[in-house]
Amino acid sequence: MSILVEVSEMRRRASMLGLVLLAPLVLAACGGGGSSPEPTQPPPPPPVGQVSKEFKTESSTAQFLARATFGVTKAQIDALTGTEVSDWIKAQFDKQPILYRTRITDRLAALPGNETLRDYHLTNMFLDDVIAGDDQLRQRMVLALSEIIVVSSDGALTSFPETMAYYVDILSENAFGNYRDLLEEITYSPGMAMYLSYLRNEKGDMASGRVPDENYAREILQLFSIGLVELEMDGTPKTDGQGQQIDTYDNSDITGLAKVFTGLSLEGTNFHQLYRDCPSLRKNCPRVYQPLEMYETHHSELEKTFLSLSIPANTNGTESVQMALDEIFNHPNVAPFVSRQLIQRFVTSHPKPQYVRRVATAFESGRFTLPDGTVVGAGQRGDLKATLAAVLLDDNATRLPSQTPSDFGKIREPMLRFINLARTFGETTPDSADERRLRNMTQYLGQHPFKAKHVFNFFEPEHVAPGTQTGAAGLTIPELQIVNESSVIGYINFINQFIYDTSPTRSGDPDGGVNVDYTAQLALADDAQALVDNLDLLLTGQQLSNVTKDRIVELLAEIPVEAGSEDEDRISRVRVAVSMVMTSPGYLVQR
Repeated sequence: MSILVEVSEMRRRASMLGLVLLAPLVLAACGGGGSSPEPTQPPPPPPVGQVSKEFKTESSTAQFLARATFGVTKAQIDALTGTEVSDWIKAQFDKQPILYRTRITDRLAALPGNETLRDYHLTNMFLDDVIAGDDQLRQRMVLALSEIIVVSSDGALTSFPETMAYYVDILSENAFGNYRDLLEEITYSPGMAMYLSYLRNEKGDMASGRVPDENYAREILQLFSIGLVELEMDGTPKTDGQGQQIDTYDNSDITGLAKVFTGLSLEGTNFHQLYRDCPSLRKNCPRVYQPLEMYETHHSELEKTFLSLSIPANTNGTESVQMALDEIFNHPNVAPFVSRQLIQRFVTSHPKPQYVRRVATAFESGRFTLPDGTVVGAGQRGDLKATLAAVLLDDNATRLPSQTPSDFGKIREPMLRFINLARTFGETTPDSADERRLRNMTQYLGQHPFKAKHVFNFFEPEHVAPGTQTGAAGLTIPELQIVNESSVIGYINFINQFIYDTSPTRSGDPDGGVNVDYTAQLALADDAQALVDNLDLLLTGQQLSNVTKDRIVELLAEIPVEAGSEDEDRISRVRVAVSMVMTSPGYLVQR
């Protein structure tokens, strides 16, 4: 079978796959092909305390790493199986943050004349780091936080990679820190101020009718901290005596809070200065990657009332911001609101309330006990180290596949699938800058790191897909918001160009681009079953159904490998196998 025929076959299967993914119950297909009917009742949850102290089997190791990293390698599986989970978590917590701002500004300074950089220079660095690096847990947390507290370069910030790098560094340095500190640093970041339009936000003026910009006040409440309705500790909405959900705030709260975020502008001597006022164009402008400055003469001196707080008139701007952030952070919604979204980004799209409650409890207490008895977290409310450990090591996340109900799991985000391919198949020296199509992954995958289409992220955490059985069941499947016929085909075409080594946008440098190494798979290519079993372990943690694997083996048998033949037959067989697995429901839905 020629590569052209193979790709044509994959496209045909992609059309079928689109129907599968858009079919009513996507999570029911996560076993890959439906080898057995779904049970009428989900199995009971595992008993408390079932979290294993060890990576006991290759498959359980691969499944855990699929949730906690950007991709599983055979070397990782071999090294970790039989070791303690706690040791891996602690080692990841001890790694130093990978930072970008200095690297970007150094590169800017080295450019001749008026040459400049764009946002993809930052994301290329990020992709290279997560493909080849070992600081996997922190970087996964960075990406998760970037989808909760969104600053996007899709717009004015396209031309400010140093400002975006400063934002990403804030996420990295606070990934295992405290959520209160993260909110404060984000509030004072030029990127957020430029993105949500409170840069140079003026106090109100009754004579002219000018009022403070309300954008950040609205989004910090709705999207970054407490949400729209009051929540129980388990993330379910509270209701009043008439059974109605209770709003967390109204427009008067937004109006009051907007006054707090007045007077903030770029550091310097002039509240009204913009980037264009910097000398030497882009070469010497630290104010766009330094904390904002509070200009008191432009800060509202009026009383500021919102939620249950009244900030007295004439309180200075810096103190007003501190008081406001404390009020927001101390709201009881923050723990379940943030915890549920972190569960969604790492483990499952529709977490059970008990799961949310346990993670939110770790957020509230600031502590979590690892399986080996080590307590992680500083003991302060909002500790993200404790919260993340609770997400990954909860009984719901670590139970056996046989105990996993059909509504558990999440669609793997398309950008993670690409990184997964590169990591799993041995790309250790990636050069993402050499892949011009990576400059706008959104065109092909519907996603691009740090480049969401709007402040609501690529998809909303409470998205319930209309016209589906998951929707009828009330299941939140955020990722379905970017799944459609076009995106399914786009993913297949995009990923196959890397699987088949036909990326059309490389420079031609043999050392450039993002390449994969099939050496281990070529050694198995003569035995189709062994090859599929290997890919099943690496890519799904042995989650493919027997029906799916049998179908792939059957297709591979149509690609003959003659005794003593050249590797051309084997590489063809391997590529088809990888493509089949990476387009199967058993891979696309992480369990």
